[in-house]
Amino acid sequence: MASACRAAFAALIAIVGATTIALTQAPPPAPKAPGAASPESVQKAGQALADVRKALGGDRLAALKTLVASGQTRRVRGNNLVPIEFEISIELPDKYVRVDEFPAEDTDPTSAGFNGDGLIQIPPPPAMPAGRGPAPGGPAGAPPTGPPATAPGAAAPGAGPSGAAPPRGAPPGAAPGAGAVPGGGMMPGAMAPGGRGPAMDPRRARLTSLKQDYARLTLGLFGASSAYPLTFSYAAVAEAPQGRADVLDVKGEGNFALRFFINSDTRLPIMVTWTTPPTNVIVTVPGQPPPSTVAPGAVVVTGPPAPAPNAPKEEMDKYSKDVLALRAKAQATPVEQRLYFADYREVDGMKLPFRLRRAIGTETTEETTFDRFRVNAKIDPRKFEPLK
Repeated sequence: MASACRAAFAALIAIVGATTIALTQAPPPAPKAPGAASPESVQKAGQALADVRKALGGDRLAALKTLVASGQTRRVRGNNLVPIEFEISIELPDKYVRVDEFPAEDTDPTSAGFNGDGLIQIPPPPAMPAGRGPAPGGPAGAPPTGPPATAPGAAAPGAGPSGAAPPRGAPPGAAPGAGAVPGGGMMPGAMAPGGRGPAMDPRRARLTSLKQDYARLTLGLFGASSAYPLTFSYAAVAEAPQGRADVLDVKGEGNFALRFFINSDTRLPIMVTWTTPPTNVIVTVPGQPPPSTVAPGAVVVTGPPAPAPNAPKEEMDKYSKDVLALRAKAQATPVEQRLYFADYREVDGMKLPFRLRRAIGTETTEETTFDRFRVNAKIDPRKFEPLK
């Protein structure tokens, strides 16, 4: 089953496009040193974005009010490819919802999105426990804390491409732990799994995650993000075997950051990249073969030799400390996530990508194909009704 899954994705990737494949062969430019962007880099980024929006439709893009898109996503979940039929509805500037149906599963459709600062999600996420509101002055931009430690020699948990099944109803490319979650409310006194600090308000975290995924998606659709404010600066030129790409540094609320790649010739978006902590860290003992399957984004490291069962307590404590330090170091090494845009076609005077591909590192986790885009179609307001 696993080999069939990989073969299916290999066939899908082959049709993404030569430009996309070319950029995967060249590493992204090294990030700039921390600090404020220069006025020159901001101005140059502004010109690049103006070129992108002109290439995507110019005046027709500026006149866009609504967009409805439908198609199919094939998502890796464990050793399976899960087919999903979806419809995305966008009403500018700040209304978005995606409805997913799972034809291979006996489940009801799901939906996820937002209306301004109101969350849309069916089924709804867990609510805050009674009497536990967000902590005043909670840290903004708190990064995901990552999954709990995996014991040496244990197999990777989870059934999805990120070590856990991606949330249903997420936008194309959504996955657990994808991106930092700025402004997340904390429950006073509550702890995240594994004791790694205060737990985040699940509804607020979900809303922010959806807006960040929306921002990544709409950079490829519109060259902008109206619902999640972003700032841009020019970073570098990426060389690739079949062309060049202008690269912009993009930043948002808290520590949200990504890189936006623009084809230097066509001025169309190619991809966005960002980093997250590993989805899982698997620590093995010396001589133990690696797991037969490792979820994309997971990291396998070899730990120190385990002490004998009758070893002194000091030796056992040192071993535990060394394993925890090894795992913490691996968890602090980010993995790269990528969302590719390809197969741009003209739709009502605009150019829109008919294919998306999501990858963690070098492993493809999703392939999305759009069947139809409807420009400035009337959308039933009930689609954007947020949770109460």
